[in-house]
Amino acid sequence: MAVLRYFVRITPGKMVLWCYLLWYLVTLYFYFDPSPRLWLNSLGICVVIGFALMLSVSRQSGAKTDYWQIFRLFMMPFCVSSFSSLIKGQGFIFILPPKPVEQVTSVAVCVVFVVLVYVIKWFGSQHVPPGTTTS
Repeated sequence: MAVLRYFVRITPGKMVLWCYLLWYLVTLYFYFDPSPRLWLNSLGICVVIGFALMLSVSRQSGAKTDYWQIFRLFMMPFCVSSFSSLIKGQGFIFILPPKPVEQVTSVAVCVVFVVLVYVIKWFGSQHVPPGTTTS
């Protein structure tokens, strides 16, 4: 199964990116704002900054296109922009929500994710055919 193989081989850096996404989603859950203006502004920033990021990491022609990287280059500015709009005036300190239940939920979701990944990695390493390696 491709999803399990992905998590068996996931790097620590990508695990951090997943935790960023989970933190964003928890914040979105607690502070969702249906205002079209917020989401359209975030989309505009996503397009402008996403293209700039693509240009900054562009490869020579003929190189294999990494569609997940392109997706992330556009998704990150969208998430950052909408996150900052959602938490504005909400009492956040840095990225920490003001209410303990929100703090615990954000941290717990990330911890559960990391534990699940390491369980998948351990289980995957127990079932790797001889002569193959996982990274």
